[in-house]
Amino acid sequence: MRFDVLTLFPDMLETVFNESIIGRARKKGIIEINAVNLRDYSKDRHKRVDDYPYGGGCGMVMMAPPVIDAIEDRKRSFENEPLVVYMSPKGRVLSQELVNELSEREGFIILCGHYEGIDERIMEHIDLEISAGDYVLTGGELPAAILVDSVSRTVKGVLAEEEGFKGESHYNGLLEYPQYTRPEEYNGKRVPEVLLSGHHKNIEKWRREMSLFETAKKRPDLLKKAEMTADEKKKVTAFKRRLSRKSK
Repeated sequence: MRFDVLTLFPDMLETVFNESIIGRARKKGIIEINAVNLRDYSKDRHKRVDDYPYGGGCGMVMMAPPVIDAIEDRKRSFENEPLVVYMSPKGRVLSQELVNELSEREGFIILCGHYEGIDERIMEHIDLEISAGDYVLTGGELPAAILVDSVSRTVKGVLAEEEGFKGESHYNGLLEYPQYTRPEEYNGKRVPEVLLSGHHKNIEKWRREMSLFETAKKRPDLLKKAEMTADEKKKVTAFKRRLSRKSK
């Protein structure tokens, strides 16, 4: 899988992409990430890529020529047609559901916005707008890093095991179950006995129930889409009742 990230701050992204799991996957050649400097496509002698907005207003707007030239140039270097993504507060909010959809793609060109946004004529070259959330940031670099990280984790070989991401929060629409490590007892609190039993079927059942309970407690809205057996629904309902009584 390949990601070309169009940015004004390539060094900022390289710092992130060279570390930890993503950095190791890059070195192994499992994923390819290119932080592309948009200023390289500017024909201005000062390498400017922004200008004042027509109609007035504060701030600057990213110009169409260098951005479109960068998109089209990078497109030509892909074997298959890449998905062109613009990190934008107007876009579809990034979720695990969207990440799973994007994991079917082989290549991406990701545009990081900055200043007061981009010239509207650039939008003709954008396939999808994605937002990292309903809040304001100074640029698209951090959201782009989040997108690359979340999609890269689904690529075979990036994580040690496929289960490494399938059991995590949001992958299956639920929050992850509680995790424990050594020591078995700390400050009077012990690791649940089932996790020490070695009985894999019971452990799997416990983790499923804890995942449902964690979701009911912290993100009950996610349960609306969750697939549950009749028995699980009863347990979740009983758990919600106990939570309600405790809060009174």
